[in-house]
Amino acid sequence: MRSGNPALKESMFLDPGTGAVVRGGDQVMTQAGTVNKTGFLLLLAVLTATFAWSQVSTPDGVVGAGPYVWGGLIGGLVIALVTVFKKHWAPFTAPAYALVEGLFLGAISAMFNHMYDGIVMQAVVLTFGTLFAMLFAYRSGLIKPTEKFKMGVAAATGGIMLVYLASIALSFFGIQIPLIHESGLVGIGFSLFVVVIAALNLVLDFDLIDTGVAQGAPKYMEWYGGFALMVTLVWLYIEFLRLLSKLQSR
Repeated sequence: MRSGNPALKESMFLDPGTGAVVRGGDQVMTQAGTVNKTGFLLLLAVLTATFAWSQVSTPDGVVGAGPYVWGGLIGGLVIALVTVFKKHWAPFTAPAYALVEGLFLGAISAMFNHMYDGIVMQAVVLTFGTLFAMLFAYRSGLIKPTEKFKMGVAAATGGIMLVYLASIALSFFGIQIPLIHESGLVGIGFSLFVVVIAALNLVLDFDLIDTGVAQGAPKYMEWYGGFALMVTLVWLYIEFLRLLSKLQSR
């Protein structure tokens, strides 16, 4: 099985030494446990996001957001990489990721909201609306994560990540990839495409979490599953902010 989300791979349920499926014995991964832990992680992110927002927002605008944005972004990336390679640490690293990522989300949300009043609430509603819509589509069988479907979404996700990495690298030399970051039809179309791919990654996440439950994965994988969903939801939320900002700037 393949997922565009680097936190959710088929190998997450395998022992790296033997290649055998890791099972949890009496303490196994459950859907209810994963849902509860995902909710807890979201709560932690909301708490630190609220704190960061309150610290950078002033009557004159947004001030001092840089440390929260870059600290949260880099810190979240480091913790995410640790979690991916040390899955059994997820009960500790997943909450840490949520707390740190919340600082990034709070600061960048304040910046977007200062430029486009009300955009944050719109992005939040769209993000969770998409989450529940994808869950319904997955559970009802409207979207079936076949092997071709998974390969297509993974390939599209990898392509998007390469474009973003190239864009970041070129920005250090004062070069910007034309059109895709602008508010024209191409830029809006690109953002719509990215939002769709991010949403489809949720379906892959649901499928792989179900696989862990079916295989009797260890209990700590509930935290890992919650962390993986957080990764996709953060990406989806940021992409909605980018899309809405392009639409409002036209």
